[in-house]
Amino acid sequence: MSTIEVDPGIKRVLDLLAGTTVNFREMGAPAVRELFSNMRMTGAAIEVEAVTDRELPGPAGPIPVRVYRPATAERPGVLVWYHGGGFVIGDLETTDPTARQLAVEAGCVVVSVDYRLAPEHPFPAAADDATAALAWVAAHAEELGGDPSRLAVGGDSAGGNLAAIAALWARDQGIGLRHQLLVYPVTDLTASYPSRVTNGEGYFLTRDAMEWFEGCYLAGHDATDPLASPLHAASLAGVAPAHVLTAGFDPLRDEGQAYAEGLAAAGIEVDDDRYPTMIHGFFGMGALSPVAGEAVSRAAANLASAFAPATAR
Repeated sequence: MSTIEVDPGIKRVLDLLAGTTVNFREMGAPAVRELFSNMRMTGAAIEVEAVTDRELPGPAGPIPVRVYRPATAERPGVLVWYHGGGFVIGDLETTDPTARQLAVEAGCVVVSVDYRLAPEHPFPAAADDATAALAWVAAHAEELGGDPSRLAVGGDSAGGNLAAIAALWARDQGIGLRHQLLVYPVTDLTASYPSRVTNGEGYFLTRDAMEWFEGCYLAGHDATDPLASPLHAASLAGVAPAHVLTAGFDPLRDEGQAYAEGLAAAGIEVDDDRYPTMIHGFFGMGALSPVAGEAVSRAAANLASAFAPATAR
């Protein structure tokens, strides 16, 4: 009986990191952000037809966004994208390679959202910015060169949490979404799933780091609040079709899979896409593993299909 092992390309990096100890609590958020910003594992940036930085109105002031426009003669669909980073780290730069690849391969406008970060801006700041950005894009998609009838949300890790929450909010507001792309999403901040323990050490994202992230973000707030933990929503019925990606060696694996299963049980069309040899963060590790790069391409293909006219799907 064969045993599943970490992808060879990614394992080489894990082996180099073995024995190193990084204490996020001792470092503090600014130092952790700087460390994260220097970690690039995606390879050379993909050329996009046009990239524009701008600001959108938000509940506590302007929200910086970066808009990626593909080369196309028609109005494409629009993906509102939320970066990962535990609600504490990450920005427009760290998610830039992924946003570029999705824009080019899916042939869509990507609006990457630089939502407020904890601990300076704890819950519900990130969720409030996420829904505010989606609301603005839904009303102004044509201004961005996109088609307002073809909207989607997506994100990785904490960004996957925000995308799921934005999809639930859109349902409740009557905003039609074609798709939600949830990449190893945080869906339950109660941290009650076995993979938090079984994959909690040695696979890049640790259980201790997640506890620190969640403590910074929740700041004592109830972890079962659906605005923080979408898996605790009263109902998942009626949300957009989903593509949920999970990684076999990820502490967040079980809650991501539970969310995919919850969506399916609610009658939502779900592509439950499991990558057993991958670790958390693999969506940005195309330079290390062909499997990681192919996962982004598969997500882009699903997104393009969701944006296609009904007769073409």
